[in-house]
Amino acid sequence: MQKKTKSLINQFWMGCFTLLLALPLFAQDGIRIEIAGVGSRQIPIAIAGFSGEMSLSQRPSAIIRANLERSGMFRIIDTAEVVEDPGTVNFSTWRATGAEALAVGRTRIGEGGRIETHYTLFDLVKQQQISTLSQGSSETALRLAAHRISDDIYEKLTGIKGVFSTRIAYITKAGNEYRLEVADADGQNRQVALRSNEPIISPAWSPDGRRVAYVSFEAKKPVVYVQNLVTRQRTVVANLRGSNSAPSWSPDGSRLAVALSPDGFTQVYVVNADGTGLRQITRGSNISTEPQFSPDSRHIFFTSDMSGSPQIYQADLGGGNVRRLTFNGNYNISPRISPDGRHMAFIARRDGRFQLHLMDLTNGQELRLSDSSRDESPSFAPNGQFVMYATEIGRRGTLSVVSTDGRVRQRISTQAGDIREPAWGPFM
Repeated sequence: MQKKTKSLINQFWMGCFTLLLALPLFAQDGIRIEIAGVGSRQIPIAIAGFSGEMSLSQRPSAIIRANLERSGMFRIIDTAEVVEDPGTVNFSTWRATGAEALAVGRTRIGEGGRIETHYTLFDLVKQQQISTLSQGSSETALRLAAHRISDDIYEKLTGIKGVFSTRIAYITKAGNEYRLEVADADGQNRQVALRSNEPIISPAWSPDGRRVAYVSFEAKKPVVYVQNLVTRQRTVVANLRGSNSAPSWSPDGSRLAVALSPDGFTQVYVVNADGTGLRQITRGSNISTEPQFSPDSRHIFFTSDMSGSPQIYQADLGGGNVRRLTFNGNYNISPRISPDGRHMAFIARRDGRFQLHLMDLTNGQELRLSDSSRDESPSFAPNGQFVMYATEIGRRGTLSVVSTDGRVRQRISTQAGDIREPAWGPFM
């Protein structure tokens, strides 16, 4: 029985991680973003050039335009005009360009080389100012200032929080060196958080954005770590006999759900973020893995083969009231829950293709969000409007982003190599 169970575990994990390990990974070398599709309605907006920005290494207005265009929610009205004083804006003239909104700004190098950025947003239809924002930053942080302006524009015009100033984590590999990397949501401003000669998988952001949990094989077996991104301090969270894998954070950041196999059977556990207080959630001779907390911390979502094939289940945090959620097809894995708890992104195998799907948890309806065939590792944007995932295009691993209605798609790729295992960070 033990040999049969171990064989089943091996088959299951091979299925879960084939997409991750089948192809070599390479270091990031230049980011390229391709955009396809638009929202159901695009808001026409003009982004005037910011006065004073031509003397800077980065132009805030260009970053803002790129952000808004990438979202698929805005149609950018071309303009080369620079507005020096927001008080001089002629609403009729700008409205004649077809724009419904206008953003203007200025930059100034202040004391100590600090860059002061001020922007104003106008509703051209109602002929009124609707937002203004002033920031001070170093030149190296100027990009973040532009992302925050983009977030403000997105929220003021759509009613939904923007995610341009959030970060993503992902895994790359250069030669024999694996890297856990962190970047802006658009793939820029890349930083290496960890280097290792052994595989790194499953990065997961803490709710405060200061720590990342991940699995490292540096001890010649999978071990779960938590790393502070500022101090680089690492804590071993789970290093039991057998496999230690699939970390995910509780909404309050105090605990992690993990998949462990100390007795040979992979099951779901909960452990404090400092590695104490280990508690088993699921039990049995089946395999239960890939746990995720619900946003209210009352439930755990996980993948299990208890029905004979990998399917997604929900259980109370105490392990009771287990309920199967997926019934279409015989292979559904990697549940990820939207921030509002209403939707679940997951990977389903249909006709031999591994594709990203979205389920409405209120009625069980499913929507296929991708048209590729080797998708993995979905991750919701913190505003719940987009899902990032890894896939393979032309035998190369890339990151893709799709809106939850399937209308807007982005593809983030590098000039050399693959990117895998994306995790979208929280609001900061």
